[in-house]
Amino acid sequence: MKEKIFVYGASGHAKVVIDIIERQGVYDIAFLVDDDPVLKETDVYGYRVIGGKAELLAQREEVAGGIVAIGSNKVRVKVVGWLAENGMCLVSAVHPSAQVARGVILGDGNVVMAGAVINSDTIVGNNVIVNTRASIDHDCMIGDGVHIAPGATLCGTVTVGEGTFVCAGATIIPNLTVGARAIVGAGSTVIANVPDGATVVGSPAKVVKRF
Repeated sequence: MKEKIFVYGASGHAKVVIDIIERQGVYDIAFLVDDDPVLKETDVYGYRVIGGKAELLAQREEVAGGIVAIGSNKVRVKVVGWLAENGMCLVSAVHPSAQVARGVILGDGNVVMAGAVINSDTIVGNNVIVNTRASIDHDCMIGDGVHIAPGATLCGTVTVGEGTFVCAGATIIPNLTVGARAIVGAGSTVIANVPDGATVVGSPAKVVKRF
C-alpha cells in the first residue's frame, strides 16, 4: 500500500502539486491543510481541506508525512519550520516528465514540475520549487527554500543562495553566484554575481533594490 501524506496548501499552486503526486503514483493524498478558515471543509480535486495547524496536529497519526504546496518562499519556509518543530517529515514530488540527470542530489520537500530539467551533478537543497519548464544545468548548487519559476534558465555551475526567487523566464549565465534571499526579475539576464538580499531586473540585470 502507498503511504498516505498531506498537502499543506489549497491554492492554485497546490492544484499543480496534487496533479504531480497523482501522476507520480508514489503516495496517496489523505487530506489538505490550509490556514485560511474560509477553506475549511472545502475540497480541491476531491481532497478535503481539514483546516489548519490544529487540525493537522489532531490527525497527524493518519499520515506518514507531507509536502508544502505554497509558492511564496517566505511563507513556505515558515510552514516547514513549524512542521519540523512538530516532528513531521516532508516528501518530494517530481513530475514524470521532468528530467533529473545522473548525479543529481535532491533534498526533502522539493517540487519538480512538468518539463523541468535538472542536469548532472547539481545539488538541490530542501523545500525548493523547480517550476514548469525551468532548466538547471550541470554542477549547480541550489540552496534551501529557493523558487526557480517557470521557464527560468540556470546555466552550468551557478550557485543560488537560500530563499532566493528566480522569476519566470530569467536567465543566469554560467559560473555566477546569486546570493541568499535575492530576487531575479522576470525575463532578466544575469551576467554578474548578485549580492544577498538584492533585487535585480533587466537585460543585463542591474540592482534596483537591496535589503
